[in-house]
Amino acid sequence: MLSDAYGRVATDLRVSLTDRCNLRCTYCMPEEGLQWLAKPDLLTDDEIVRLIDIAVTSLGIEEVRFTGGEPLLRPGLVGIVERVAALHPRPQMSLTTNGIGLKRTAAALKSAGLDRVNVSLDTLRLDVFKTLTRRDRHKDVIQGLHAATEAGLTPVKVNSVLMPGLNDDEAPDLLAWAVEHDYELRFIEQMPLDAQHGWKRDGMITAGDILASLHTRFGLSEEGSEKRGSAPAERWLVDGGPHRVGVIASVTRPFCAACDRTRLTADGQIRTCLFAAEETDLRAALRADAPDEEITRIWREAMWGKKAGGGLDDPTFVQPDRPMSAIGG
Repeated sequence: MLSDAYGRVATDLRVSLTDRCNLRCTYCMPEEGLQWLAKPDLLTDDEIVRLIDIAVTSLGIEEVRFTGGEPLLRPGLVGIVERVAALHPRPQMSLTTNGIGLKRTAAALKSAGLDRVNVSLDTLRLDVFKTLTRRDRHKDVIQGLHAATEAGLTPVKVNSVLMPGLNDDEAPDLLAWAVEHDYELRFIEQMPLDAQHGWKRDGMITAGDILASLHTRFGLSEEGSEKRGSAPAERWLVDGGPHRVGVIASVTRPFCAACDRTRLTADGQIRTCLFAAEETDLRAALRADAPDEEITRIWREAMWGKKAGGGLDDPTFVQPDRPMSAIGG
């Protein structure tokens, strides 16, 4: 079991498979990209599967989410999914992607054992997409979403970040589109995880702003905390249901007290929180031929030191040095 000093138990593992991405979203990285991790620094497929095996069989992990960077850029992704699906007990598996490569991989991922996907899409407008991502790939994302639905990677969830002056007026249109296509839309407050350190709290679109915009077109009824559990999104029924919309208010309505996550970076570091300033190295133990019991001990000790909150409300908070692309979403 992965428990911490505040009584929380981690059952959800986020695994970053690569720090690379084929988009350059303005809230994540600069236009020229980043200094990518060297290949020897990345965990191998065997190392990733071994750590997930330990997490599932010895530490109580029940759900595994593959992230990046962009996880579809990982050459061995389908094989990793297939091997994790063969574990006993078998964890639930999902993947967070920008959707560009889903058209060609969705069917193979489903056959390998992936359960569902989260796809990032911030706008329905081609010109705004190009401005936000610095790439002209909107059509590929839409095709990827359709492919995910056809492959049965459902429910398909769509993650959207609203940015002032770009797409901050699109919340109702995005929700109408998601309802039409049977996607579950989730708005995410922009978090201070950009490589340029350009995030400013007073300029972000808040959960309150998003909900006020949605209320201009839809009737929303809150599901309630009993159905939310440890999920990061507060969810509302849209016009009485059955469709839902979620808001992940990491900044203005933090949900740290119910957090059940542990994170593994692409280079084998344990992070107890996206906003953590410290990491714990598992790669060194792996490559020193440490037994499973030693890796289990290191992981448990790291999680026991997890802080009570994410740190955004702490006056001493310092934005992490690593951008989101390097530590997973």
